Amino acid sequence: MLERFHLEVLAAIKEQGTLTQAAESLNLSQSALSHSIKKLEGQLKTPVWQKEGRNLRLTNAGEQVLTLANRVLPQFKHTEHLLRQIATGEMGSLRIGMECHPCYQWLLKVIEPYLEKWPNVDIDVKQEFQFGGLGALYSYEIDILVTPDPLYKPNLTFIPVFDYEHRLVVASSHSLATQDSVMPDELNEEVLFSYPVEPERLDIYSQFLNPAKCSVKKHKTIETTEIMLQMVAAGRGVCALPGWLVDEFAKHMAIKSLRFGKHGIKKQIFLGVRKGEEQIHYLSDFIALAQNVR
Repeated sequence: MLERFHLEVLAAIKEQGTLTQAAESLNLSQSALSHSIKKLEGQLKTPVWQKEGRNLRLTNAGEQVLTLANRVLPQFKHTEHLLRQIATGEMGSLRIGMECHPCYQWLLKVIEPYLEKWPNVDIDVKQEFQFGGLGALYSYEIDILVTPDPLYKPNLTFIPVFDYEHRLVVASSHSLATQDSVMPDELNEEVLFSYPVEPERLDIYSQFLNPAKCSVKKHKTIETTEIMLQMVAAGRGVCALPGWLVDEFAKHMAIKSLRFGKHGIKKQIFLGVRKGEEQIHYLSDFIALAQNVR
């Protein structure tokens, strides 16, 4: 009963608002479009839209069909894109969404050898999906999601690529710098710098401070890793970052990292993909490269 064409029509009606504009966007005549929908309404025995002057408003039935269209049409387009790539021998682009601010330095180490091996694949890193990439993966706006906090959902697969320890970063001159680890109450008078993320999504809160019912004196956000670490090195506050990243910057900055508590905060970086697509050759090769880069 329902066909892809019907989904495209209702999506166009919702987006364009009028029958004329919807027909133009689909390169159809108004009569052909209207006739197809009347036939569908006859089969459904209920209208899918109502006229309000020149505009059209979807009925409850129409909204249900639109919900299906929003879910299915991106999958059609994505699969057709992959089939065209297979037919022409081209690979197109690999769109990566980031939910890990400090992972860019690591990602660069993966991208360099990948581009050499796959010269026909373009890399596009979607920064706007920071800390909200799950929806983008579902809606086919990205192909891979880099995240330290996977949310296991139907039709998605999260592949671990490397382990690391989340650590507190202080200036070399800080009073805590003589210690190997830090306890929650020792941060009560500290200024904490972090990326612009909700506190509940920061490990230093969720896994360290909040369970001990402790906090910091002040919390400030900074967007770039380099500026954040410069502020820490200058003694303006502390921050929490992956240990591997701190080790790199500590080679030329006066900073030191400490373990959180006795056991530390152990983390992993995951690559999230849609189920089945991890078998696509150029995508699976990216995953394999990522698993061997530290």
